Amino acid sequence: MVPPSRDEAGSAGTEFTLDSSEQLSRDPAERAGLGPWRLTGRRLRRDKVALVSGVVFLLLLASCLAAPLWAEHVAETTPEENHLSDQVLVDGKPTDVVDTLGKPIGPTWNGHFFLGADGNGRDIMVRLLYGGRNSLLIGLVAALGTIAMGLVLGLLAGYYRGRADSVISWAMDVIWAFPVILLGVALGTALALGGLDLGPITIQGDSLAIPILIIAIIYIPYLARPVRGQALALREREFVEAARAQGMGSLRIAFTEVLPNVASTLVVFLPLLVANAILLEASLSFLGAGVQPPAASWGTMIAEGVERIATAPHLTIVPGLMLTLSVLSLNVFGEGVRDALDPRARVRIEH
Repeated sequence: MVPPSRDEAGSAGTEFTLDSSEQLSRDPAERAGLGPWRLTGRRLRRDKVALVSGVVFLLLLASCLAAPLWAEHVAETTPEENHLSDQVLVDGKPTDVVDTLGKPIGPTWNGHFFLGADGNGRDIMVRLLYGGRNSLLIGLVAALGTIAMGLVLGLLAGYYRGRADSVISWAMDVIWAFPVILLGVALGTALALGGLDLGPITIQGDSLAIPILIIAIIYIPYLARPVRGQALALREREFVEAARAQGMGSLRIAFTEVLPNVASTLVVFLPLLVANAILLEASLSFLGAGVQPPAASWGTMIAEGVERIATAPHLTIVPGLMLTLSVLSLNVFGEGVRDALDPRARVRIEH
């Protein structure tokens, strides 16, 4: 029997609706035959807000990487150099960098002290760029450390289950039981005072490796738990059973068969983890448990500026704006990546 044509069926009162695959096929970005990563790239290119946010973060990163160029060729100073007794020309008049009452100069909008000076006569613009280098470095390296440790622990717990899952889940619960700031301050204060000595590995208390290590460990449960859940589901899939039938070992299956299937989760979490790590570093540095003076970061600059918020508000406002802009741009870009990888997902990542 020949099925009725679409026109005949319509005249008979029968209504036809497109299923989800037919509807997606009408979208140029969802054409059949495209690989998942190319499909994700096409969706992301259509999200203009996410792309602009990504560009903004890249511009911030590039400006911070260019800090030595600004310091040497424009400001002609270093982030730690004091200019308490120096004078600069402002509107053609010699002006003290720090006056007799201890009030620092405001923005000059010139090469020297473009954004003003702090209470010690240090150039704010130079410290802002060098502080951004430290803040972004800590955020990026800590996020990568979290991904490396969280991925391994999540895969082992989800694939092996049993005793390995119990031990790893218990350790994650212990870390998760503490508020992030409280745990970070406790570890940061302890390690800042005595450093870290693990046999052949010795880290000084004022090293940037201390906040990197602390932040990387604190955020492990936020990645390990989702990876564990995915590994639990994937270990029962047909391709894993086929790998077992071929004689592959459990460890090889976990890292060659299961790992590629959780790559999308890592891509989504990376910008969000970087944003949270930058924000946590600023919080720890503000409380004295992160980057140690005289090294600069946006958190230490905000902490130093709070004491002069009434007389020199630029000391707090400028690093605060840089911190807000970097975290906001990363969060928006991360949400865009999540939507591009799975536009139908209704569950949002909490960060």
